[in-house]
Amino acid sequence: MSHGYDKDRYLARIKRIEGQARGVHRMVSEDAYCIDILTQISALTSALESVALGLLEDHLRHCVVNAARAGGEEAEAKIAEANAAISRLVKS
Repeated sequence: MSHGYDKDRYLARIKRIEGQARGVHRMVSEDAYCIDILTQISALTSALESVALGLLEDHLRHCVVNAARAGGEEAEAKIAEANAAISRLVKS
């Protein structure tokens, strides 16, 4: 089943994010300076947001567009699902 996103690209990005998270863990365990840790957390947060927005865009371009073409209840369900995902992202 195709979800409309480049799985390998996202897996590579997530692997880098995992490395960043391990780096933050190491910084805390090594008593790094607070501001340096916060800077890395900010970079980690930005990386996660970038992945989320990319997935959202891919979902809209693929899943929602295909459902809209089909029309009916499927279209309404995909639009509601996308709206809920956007709401969760905005709240975070």
